[in-house]
Amino acid sequence: MTERETDRIIEMAWEDRTPFEAIEFQFGKTEADVIQLMRKTLKRSSFNLWRKRVNSNVSNKHLNKRSDEITRFKCSRQNSISNNKISKR
Repeated sequence: MTERETDRIIEMAWEDRTPFEAIEFQFGKTEADVIQLMRKTLKRSSFNLWRKRVNSNVSNKHLNKRSDEITRFKCSRQNSISNNKISKR
C-alpha cells in the first residue's frame, strides 16, 4: 500500500459520514484492518478519541447506524472518484 493510499484511508476513517464499507469497497480493507492501521499510525490519545467518536451516536461509520435515506458513500457534490484517484478539478 502506498503512502498516498494510507493517507486517504486515514482521511476517510476520520470522516463521520464515510462508512467502513466504503473503505472496504475502494481499498479492500476491512473495519479491523482500518482499526489496526489507525492504531499503528495515530498517537494513542488521537486513536482513543477516534474510537470513542466512531462508537458514539454522532458517527455514521457503520451502515446500520445510518438513515435508510442515505444510499451513497460520498457527497453528491464531491468530484467523482475512480480507481482510487481523485479526478482533476
